[in-house]
Amino acid sequence: MSDASVANTLRRPRAARKTSSLAAQPMAVDPGSVSIDTTYLESLLGYNARRAALAVIGVFLQRMAPYGLRPVDFSVLTLIAHNPGITSRQICAALDILPPNLVGMIKALDKRGLIERRTHPTDRRAQGLHLSPEGKKLQKSAQGTATKLESDVASRLSADELDTLKSLLRRVYLP
Repeated sequence: MSDASVANTLRRPRAARKTSSLAAQPMAVDPGSVSIDTTYLESLLGYNARRAALAVIGVFLQRMAPYGLRPVDFSVLTLIAHNPGITSRQICAALDILPPNLVGMIKALDKRGLIERRTHPTDRRAQGLHLSPEGKKLQKSAQGTATKLESDVASRLSADELDTLKSLLRRVYLP
């Protein structure tokens, strides 16, 4: 299942989902009139992190569609842009991606003409990844879009609150 379909499935209200004829039968209780207790879920870090991620990813997918980029594609291009000559192994370590999963992404970015593979200067077995001129242009535009969308989705937080949130989240996933 793609990132978009996961996000949409988890975020879409039940009425907006496609339903079978059996599921389309009227319910005995109006779901809008029932109060749902989410207190326990809201006490969980994972639940809150996932809900926040879904909110951001939904906007990200919309705004990155013109570039043809998924979140992981954007992350890979951005790492290459900011670290010319980076290897696939380094990208896997930085993004916590399994090597077999990165191979297809690199091939797709190469096929689109966004990256170039060059012999690594210190390890002849490895290839350094660089953005092509077209890749640089696309990544720069996409990065501007990402910066703007981050500002938009975090508009209810002050700059200090946003910095604190990002710092606390990094403490959860970094060693």
